Amino acid sequence: MALLGYNIRENAQQAKQRFLDVQRYNLRTFRSQPLTEISGSLGDLGTLLPILLALSHGYVSLSSTLVFAGLANILTGLFFGIPLPVQPMKAIAAVALARKFTKEEVSSAGLFVGGVVGFLSLTGLVQWFTRKIPIPVIKGIQVGTGLSLIIYGGNLVEIGLSSQFMKNLFLVIAVLLAFLALLGSPIFPRIPFALLILSVGILKSLPDGVDNHPPFGFGIWTPHISIPSPSSFRVGALYAGLGQIPLTTLNSIFAVSFLSADLLPKVPAPTPTSMGLSVMLMNLVGCWFGAMPVCHGSGGLAAQYRFGARSGSSVIFLGLVKLLLGLFAGKFASNLFAEFPNSLLSIMVIAAGLELANVGETLNTMGAIDLKERDERNEDDDISDPAEKKDLTDVERKRRWAVMLITVGGILAFKNDAVGFLAGMLCHWSFGIQDQLEARRSQREGSIRLVQDSPSEESPILRQEDA
Repeated sequence: MALLGYNIRENAQQAKQRFLDVQRYNLRTFRSQPLTEISGSLGDLGTLLPILLALSHGYVSLSSTLVFAGLANILTGLFFGIPLPVQPMKAIAAVALARKFTKEEVSSAGLFVGGVVGFLSLTGLVQWFTRKIPIPVIKGIQVGTGLSLIIYGGNLVEIGLSSQFMKNLFLVIAVLLAFLALLGSPIFPRIPFALLILSVGILKSLPDGVDNHPPFGFGIWTPHISIPSPSSFRVGALYAGLGQIPLTTLNSIFAVSFLSADLLPKVPAPTPTSMGLSVMLMNLVGCWFGAMPVCHGSGGLAAQYRFGARSGSSVIFLGLVKLLLGLFAGKFASNLFAEFPNSLLSIMVIAAGLELANVGETLNTMGAIDLKERDERNEDDDISDPAEKKDLTDVERKRRWAVMLITVGGILAFKNDAVGFLAGMLCHWSFGIQDQLEARRSQREGSIRLVQDSPSEESPILRQEDA
């Protein structure tokens, strides 16, 4: 018992020392480059804002989302010391928008994913689960989710055209400029186009006169607990949650851990287990209050790093802004975003969908994790002959595309991530069964040829040798 008590105290002391070291690093970095850290905190708004704005129209509680996402930003910045983003679960958001989910169904999807990810992390099964899901299926879910967001954005454009687009010259010009900004964002990646479009939309959404002022008043956030019904939980979990799990385990747990080690080698990288527990806590707490299901993401981490974030102080600053808005200006923000022009929102949603769908481009390149690991194994085995390296064959490339496209088709046709996920897995398994059958047939034919070619006792050659 004495030894156990000593180990507990030793571990507690080490954890305390790590925590203090992280705070010193955060404070030192923010003091040395405050504007860069603040700029970096805005790097992920291009992904957060479009989906948050879209979901705030009756799918989630905007005030609760700001409060709990802000708390998550602050706590992750304090404990991990890296610019770890808090992003919407895009697969859940795409299905919710396409199928017009209720708040309870959206919350159910987040609770389901949080519970499953927590179970996989605590039991150590998360690595096994990630290895069992083929990369073409995961990329298919990402591409399908991106295309679903693009379709939703296109529907918003139609609404905008019919209701307000041609009635306001200012809005027409703003939409055209926003579209040009979308086209120019790859050329000027450091310019926060999403923030600029958001600013224009907010200016347009502000009340014009005194009569419109009361609904935009300020007030303190009042939490409301929402308990989903069994039917809501079933719809949310099966239609949206199931397809989100492989994305979360790969992109929010493993990819973030590996990427942080590459980008910030001087800061201890968070372990996959700690990332999984973080996703679990964010959703098993916030979703009961109608908050948007959230996770971490390697893309958001890379975006914040590109805009200058180098420590947890950047997301702590962002979290404080979100928390204050949610606590004291939630009603104002909700009514303001309710008046946000659909045409501008559509541009932002389409941009987010294009960014997500673009990951399919790396399916058969070193950008795919499984191919990158295969290439690393070839280097570790010191294979110098290119003919001996295990590169993709044409058949393998076609099969990977087929699995990804079938996954995408299932998501778009049925507006259900689970259908796309199962369709992609069945396609992948069918190719595996086909390979096994062909291997057995080749083995059987080889055995027959060996029997036919083997010399018999009546062979003339044997008789001549005996003579």
